[in-house]
Amino acid sequence: MFDIVQHDLVTLEAELLAMVQSPVELISSIGKHLAKAGGKRLRPALYLICAKSSPQQLAKSIPMAVAIEMIHMATLVHDDVIDEAETRRGIPTANSRWGNQSSVLTGDYLFAKAFSLIADHVNSGMLKVLAEVICSMAEGEIIQNKEIYNPNQSEADYLVRIAKKTADFLAASCELGALTAEVPEADVRALRRYGYNLGMAFQITDDILDVTASSVQLGKPAGNDLRQGIITLPVIYALQHSAQKDELHHIVIERNMSDEQVNRGLEIIHETGAVEYCYGKVDGYLSEAKAAIPDTFADEVRQALLAIAAFVSLREY
Repeated sequence: MFDIVQHDLVTLEAELLAMVQSPVELISSIGKHLAKAGGKRLRPALYLICAKSSPQQLAKSIPMAVAIEMIHMATLVHDDVIDEAETRRGIPTANSRWGNQSSVLTGDYLFAKAFSLIADHVNSGMLKVLAEVICSMAEGEIIQNKEIYNPNQSEADYLVRIAKKTADFLAASCELGALTAEVPEADVRALRRYGYNLGMAFQITDDILDVTASSVQLGKPAGNDLRQGIITLPVIYALQHSAQKDELHHIVIERNMSDEQVNRGLEIIHETGAVEYCYGKVDGYLSEAKAAIPDTFADEVRQALLAIAAFVSLREY
């Protein structure tokens, strides 16, 4: 999937570890923990692949890729604090090891360090793209936090939220790659459209996995969104279509949900065809993403972008 940027991703890992270092030992410890926790590196990989859409390679590509991943790491740290999460990717979260205060401040440090890293490598337009996507993610998180345990959410409400929390960042990663490659404006818009639709599909798939995958697969507890009162598309569909919608409604609003209630909620969701409906939405977004890839791009770039879409469709983690 990432073959054409594999060498760049190896460089990214080394640079990432270097950039999370600080004279303050605690920041370095938390930063190293976050960097070594792994992850798909999807956002910097998308950036790097899109940057290869033109033969021209600029020296700023690796710093921007590192900055994108640092921003992603920072948002995950903040999300884990908000969600009081204890594990991510199968390992303890920063907040569970070092506490909320140090974790939040380290997330702030990563945001600042990311912008410091690229300040001398990119133009103001690219900085604006990154700044706007951070604003969008913050808006999405605030919307989500405001609406927890609220069963009266529509599919449209959900789509706005996941666009802000996830899709806009993938769109920005692709757009920044296109800007780095200095491709025509129409191709920049096309790659942003690809990233947006990919991101929508990615988040819906993530929400499907929360109700279908095991804790081992996810690296965090299954049914975690339901337990935390986060109303995802499978839940919305079930609340609208299940014969047990009233029972599910009472489960969803329970702020001290028991394991039995979580399991019963998941059972109701599965009985409605919600998972199949959500996969239909995923397929629609992925079709839009694939259709957006410019025909003029080199075959290796097109094939890499198509492979990522296939991964999103089939992923189990």
